[in-house]
Amino acid sequence: MLIGNIYNSHLVRRVLAALVLSATALSAAAQLSMGTATLFNDDWRFSLDHATDAVTALDDSQWRRLALPHDWSIEAQPSPTLNACTGYFPGGIAWYTKHFTINDALPVHYIYFEGVYNRSEVYLNGHLLGKRPNGYVSFYYDMTPYLVEGENVLAVRVDHSREADSRWYTGSGIYRDVYIVGAAATHFEPWGLGWSASDISARRATVNVSLSATAPDAAAKMTAAVTLCDAAGKVVATGKTHLTAGKAATVRLTVKNPQLWDLDTPYLYTLTASLQSAGTEVDKTQTRVGLRSLRFDANTGFELNGRNVKVKGVCLHHDAGVLGSVVPPEVYRRRLVALKAIGVNAIRMSHNPQAPYVYDLCDELGLLVMDEASDEWEFPKRKWVKGWNVGTPKFEGTYDFFEEWIERDVADMVRRDRNHPCVAFWSIGNEVDYPNDPYSHPILDSISINQPNFGGYDPKAPNAERIGVIANRLAPIVRAIDSSRPVTGALAGVVMSNQTTYPQAVDIVGYNYTEDRYAIDHATYPDRVIYGSENTHDYRAWRAVTDNDYIFGQFIWTGTEYLGEAGVWPSRGLGTGMLDFAGYLKPRGKFRAALWSASPVAYLGTYLMPADGRDPGLSIDADALWNYDEGSHVRVVCYTNAATARLLLDGKEIGAAKPYDEASGIIAWDVDYRPGVLSVEACDGSGAVVATDTIATSGRPYALRVSSDVTTLAPGATAHVFIDVVDDAGRLVTLGDNDISCHTTGAVRLLGLENGSNHDMSDHTDSHQRAYKGRLVAYIKADKDAAAGSQATITLNAPLLMGADIRLTIRP
Repeated sequence: MLIGNIYNSHLVRRVLAALVLSATALSAAAQLSMGTATLFNDDWRFSLDHATDAVTALDDSQWRRLALPHDWSIEAQPSPTLNACTGYFPGGIAWYTKHFTINDALPVHYIYFEGVYNRSEVYLNGHLLGKRPNGYVSFYYDMTPYLVEGENVLAVRVDHSREADSRWYTGSGIYRDVYIVGAAATHFEPWGLGWSASDISARRATVNVSLSATAPDAAAKMTAAVTLCDAAGKVVATGKTHLTAGKAATVRLTVKNPQLWDLDTPYLYTLTASLQSAGTEVDKTQTRVGLRSLRFDANTGFELNGRNVKVKGVCLHHDAGVLGSVVPPEVYRRRLVALKAIGVNAIRMSHNPQAPYVYDLCDELGLLVMDEASDEWEFPKRKWVKGWNVGTPKFEGTYDFFEEWIERDVADMVRRDRNHPCVAFWSIGNEVDYPNDPYSHPILDSISINQPNFGGYDPKAPNAERIGVIANRLAPIVRAIDSSRPVTGALAGVVMSNQTTYPQAVDIVGYNYTEDRYAIDHATYPDRVIYGSENTHDYRAWRAVTDNDYIFGQFIWTGTEYLGEAGVWPSRGLGTGMLDFAGYLKPRGKFRAALWSASPVAYLGTYLMPADGRDPGLSIDADALWNYDEGSHVRVVCYTNAATARLLLDGKEIGAAKPYDEASGIIAWDVDYRPGVLSVEACDGSGAVVATDTIATSGRPYALRVSSDVTTLAPGATAHVFIDVVDDAGRLVTLGDNDISCHTTGAVRLLGLENGSNHDMSDHTDSHQRAYKGRLVAYIKADKDAAAGSQATITLNAPLLMGADIRLTIRP
């Protein structure tokens, strides 16, 4: 299947801070592809577990004042009496209100929510605007009929009383941005601008722009003018079309000598659409455009712009440790940049649409995206209470609104995200075919399957054939809106799903943790495009991609740590990330870099050999630690992509050069510990050193060392302040776990302290926190009205250690 498209992008090599600024500016202007969007986050009132369900009975005079986005779950303390599936955090029921007046002369006003978790009801001046139970989709309402002169009151009821309704942490509340969108009576329809590209070559490309508009007079005639500009602002194509209210029209643009959106050069054009009625411009909107082609083949895999590419993907949930589900763009950007640096080229939005700015960042950084609609269909999955796969599960969920809402939820995901060049395929569901969770089929009695299937065929369970019926219902909805990308699904029980019409309903078929089925199913279904939609970090899982041309890639579970799906208390999450909760690269991330990076890689890690002489195996989770008791027997591992590597201590060889191990991807030596500087030299085939890594024995904790990713901070922006525990020689003390306090002065505030530990259940939102592996990150946010040129000071202290501070300057 050949898929061509046009999308938007900024060169990845630009200053990374500019990425966030440009993404934010574009989002504010183009959230709904119509009207004038204004951020509506300030001056909200909030009450948790408010007694009344009736909006008319609300008295918000004593409610807490806050700014959005807001996640009330992360403000609470986790408890072992709550649910492991959602990270042991509570849910509840809450109300938000906002008092406002309309100060412009525009006759139409919408309210647009990027995401509310979950089961929201929105009221304006006591009138119900609507309900939206899905906590991940974006949605809007026309407020115009119920607006009054003077003060208006918007009220939002959020019902997350089903606390165990997800297999991972969701957060609770209005956790994404809110916009008010003003428009003329005649305007583009919300999400009424879309486009695709075809016939892409070095000489030209065709851009097909779809436009729809609304007007008070259904017979009104309108004209839409479309302009495409390159990254320098030069006009490269224009076109016009006539519009009738409620009917879509298409403008075809021809771009000569197009610049392509690609992984290393994600070039972005800007598309501007102007709507005219009776010769007057009444609406105008912009979106970014990136030109690229996608081709998927059952035998040769995936091509991007005519070049065969192996997808090196990771799955990402939407939270960020201490920040919960309210993740500043700067935090998400740092994580994406770190993942791309180790060779990641694709992101799977697991398992629901994420905030719009995430797609903006992927557009700009050159990361492909698998957008995903849902983790649960018409029946609930198991939600673990006492620990992942431990004890008796609950069966709460979002299944109860599936039948009424799934078609609209899928359609709105595609309509919202279709203008992003990063989006490469649409997933209609994740692991909805998990064997006996809930669907079952007689095939489970006759064949083994990698995934846990909770026993053989259960005739009392829902029939698995329902999966195919639903998939055949949802896939056409996607194609009706966007036929330029393939539809997919992430299959957990492909053996069972092969007995249904699910694989035939989608265009490309994702296999979760079932690499053993690749060759079998490729032979059985030769026209099926197969890839790994969810995979372990196991080396053999990657070899199943590299050794088979017909497997176009994989998505590792996961790119970053995430809250929920936690183990037995104390546990914050599953612990599968390449990055920890603090955004630091874990050893398994270094191992992945050795497999995926195009640059030379060398990493040293160590662990003790068992006293009983057992072989501990080759670990991908070996810490960069060189502090043991003298004489301890230690295994040293090197993760590298070089031909050979040798081990040195204080410059003298203690481990002879060894070749790269094709069976494990790891080079290892067993040595007796002596303090000093341990180093590795990774060499190419000629013996030339191409990469090195070093671990030094550290002394006792002596001082704190502080740095930041920025020296200046825009109002409302977030900085990362990095705190290291170091010895008297300035070496990181990996074993340091000192209790560190953080204090700020100036127009900034501390959002939270994150140490990255998966087992620290203490309060991460207060002003002190223990270091983990010698490190801690402070998230510092500037006040939105901070004065340009003013300074903020962040001071770090720990008992018995030398403290440190850092200053940030507020920029315009």
